[in-house]
Amino acid sequence: MTKGGEHRRISLDDFRHEALGAVASTNSECLARARAGDFGLLWITADSQTSGRGRRGRAWASEPGNLYASLLLIDPAPMERLASLPLAVALAVHAAIRAILPLEALPLEVKWPNDILIGRKKVCGILLEGERVADGRNALVVGIGINICTKPEETVYPVTSLADQGVSVSAPELFAHLFASMAAILAIWDEGRGIARIVDLWRAVACGIGEKITVNLPDRSISGYFCGIDDKGMLILDRGEEGRMAIAAGDVFFG
Repeated sequence: MTKGGEHRRISLDDFRHEALGAVASTNSECLARARAGDFGLLWITADSQTSGRGRRGRAWASEPGNLYASLLLIDPAPMERLASLPLAVALAVHAAIRAILPLEALPLEVKWPNDILIGRKKVCGILLEGERVADGRNALVVGIGINICTKPEETVYPVTSLADQGVSVSAPELFAHLFASMAAILAIWDEGRGIARIVDLWRAVACGIGEKITVNLPDRSISGYFCGIDDKGMLILDRGEEGRMAIAAGDVFFG
């Protein structure tokens, strides 16, 4: 963040929070605020969503009791440094869940780039959406849905909830952890300047490095061995005789 031409890292006190009841989508609420001139670092949470959405336009079940939160960022980083933001977001969500998960729980890991898994089952959906608003600013919304007491019935991945893992926590309690962890991680990320530290932290909680995976791209599926991520956060896939390739975006499946 720059203020008066001088760069400074954001802190916890820079963030605001507005809690709502039932909304169509917390992401949509944030985008509406951006169009109205909001300066960002605004969290919006809701008790439920009537039109929650996930990646690639998938519907996201949004029953009361789970956490539905979106963070509005305005001009968060130069475009060339934005690709590492999903990794940072994943670390913040991972830290929030780690804070309330029993130590004896199944492994809490991150599946590239930002799916949060407990025992290889997805417990959280994260959707980043961007829009250039009329005044020329770039609005980016980080949408986060965490399964606390319910979970979707029909999904492309195995799913779980915190209740399934023996955790009893309210959405406001979990959000308090997320509010703090996101501020801390975004300060480390520092508009993309801190990517090296973010990549190191991400690798430490990564799921499936060295395993065989399939990556679904918009036009095809490719398989190989997950070698981890490069210094820019791209997935490295080892395809044997066909060599290694870097992938910027895709859906990962193990096995």
